Amino acid sequence: MNPLIKIRRDLHQIPELGFQEFETQAYLLSYLESLPQDRITIKKWKTGLFVKVHGLNPQKTIGYRTDIDGLPISEETGLPFSSTHDNKMHACGHDFHMSIALGVLTYFTNNPIADDLMFVFQPAEEGPGGAEPMLKSDEMLEWKPDLIFALHIAPEYPVGTIAVKEGLLFANTSELFIDLKGKGGHAARPHETNDMVVAACTLVNQLQTIVSRNVDPLDSAVITIGKITGGTVQNIIAENARLEGTIRTLSAESMKKVKHRIEALVKGIEAGFECEAAIDYGSMYHQVYNTESITRDFMKYLQNETNVEVIECKEAMTGEDFGYMLKEIPGLMFWLGVDSPYGLHHSKLNPQEGAIEVAVKVMTTYISNLGNRLNLI
Repeated sequence: MNPLIKIRRDLHQIPELGFQEFETQAYLLSYLESLPQDRITIKKWKTGLFVKVHGLNPQKTIGYRTDIDGLPISEETGLPFSSTHDNKMHACGHDFHMSIALGVLTYFTNNPIADDLMFVFQPAEEGPGGAEPMLKSDEMLEWKPDLIFALHIAPEYPVGTIAVKEGLLFANTSELFIDLKGKGGHAARPHETNDMVVAACTLVNQLQTIVSRNVDPLDSAVITIGKITGGTVQNIIAENARLEGTIRTLSAESMKKVKHRIEALVKGIEAGFECEAAIDYGSMYHQVYNTESITRDFMKYLQNETNVEVIECKEAMTGEDFGYMLKEIPGLMFWLGVDSPYGLHHSKLNPQEGAIEVAVKVMTTYISNLGNRLNLI
């Protein structure tokens, strides 16, 4: 078995939520300690890691980022290496991402290039967001790369496919939590209450009008309410209700407009149902915007020098906090085809492990041949 596949399966069994990745960090450190220590320097950051691979004659630093956290999902793949952690799963492919990063890191530890490489093992991508605080850390400021790369698995593409585009790749995203508080009471006496289940249902319907009636049809936005909770038992009118969802927009300006309309509609619910409401936007992720010159160079190189299929894809409403890093550092993120009938965040997601070797070869080949082109891209 390919050692990286074993690593992936080991990591797949121990998914942990954001800033709780203690077992994952220990596993990564154990592997890194098996590498020649004179070639690397390791620094911990919360539950994440920074790892520098020292170059032979460094003029620049090339960065590579992987996320390391899992999701609160009960796995249903039936795999012999399924998650051993209840209600936690690597359902977004971060086990793949880490294994690929370790493969690239190991290659350059044994085959050093002139420049330094800096690997970022980032916690809490799924929430509450690790990229932005990691970017501001002393460790990042000391080792800040001149450009940075990352990838994300794509179940919809076959193995051997890389999908990428210049400019906007992933949307601006924001969490959305709305709490409603009214007056509960007996189910037989609704006139003495302010029913928050009814208020919540009314608000959900109103929120859907924002995209259809307040966003430019030539722009794109999504408001999804994925969870509603309210009340206690079937014969008591609910005093409290909570809506949990997400907002996605292709532009930062549209995000502002959508939030403005949400706030206006919530004020209307307060007045109409004589209740109190509170909005919490939770974690907000900046758009993933690929540097045009670097992306063009990456695509051209892969098309001419490798046997992978390179597809110029469309932007997606997916959210990724790597966008904060690309806001400060030139670079790119790309989709890696893994050919799974189940999509991201699905309890049965089962990516094809052959994609790991494809990604490692793509990144090691590309980075090895960057050389003097660093000044041109």
